[in-house]
Amino acid sequence: MFQRFPFLVCGLLAALALGACTATGTTSGPLIRYKLPNSTFPIANAVEIPPGASTIYLSGKVPPVVDSTKPATDREAYGGDTEGQTVAVLKSVEVQLKSMNLAMSDVVKMQVFLVKDPAKGGKMDFAGFMKGYTRFFGTADQPNLPARSAFEIAALANPAYLVEIEVIAVRGAKSVTQ
Repeated sequence: MFQRFPFLVCGLLAALALGACTATGTTSGPLIRYKLPNSTFPIANAVEIPPGASTIYLSGKVPPVVDSTKPATDREAYGGDTEGQTVAVLKSVEVQLKSMNLAMSDVVKMQVFLVKDPAKGGKMDFAGFMKGYTRFFGTADQPNLPARSAFEIAALANPAYLVEIEVIAVRGAKSVTQ
């Protein structure tokens, strides 16, 4: 038993040191955003999160009411078209992140659900989504790009919703782009 004592002490000290690094938010490297090769499309090809960074998963957000004079089943109550609803959803995400001492620049992953829009021939309005999205990502003020997926879906919980967005953010790591 006493012959193993130095090994037990060393193991305990190593565990305490690792716990201290995690508890203080110390990371072993930067958060790396990999660019899409030969592309200017405003998403990251991949994002690498260093050990010690905290990962925050936000539930899917749908458009908030922006015009309370409209009925709850009217698209205009939520920003009208896909672009307007995207902006409303991303503003809501931004507010939630800010309440958690985070910013849009901390978003590393995004999943976007776009409803088939009868006004667009029964297809999702990806161009409208991109117009709203590029107000928040890939700008001079906020150049950090998330990895992202976009899906065309048949419907969301409210027939007036055209967009739902889920995001994952990271706290405690500086971002670099490669």
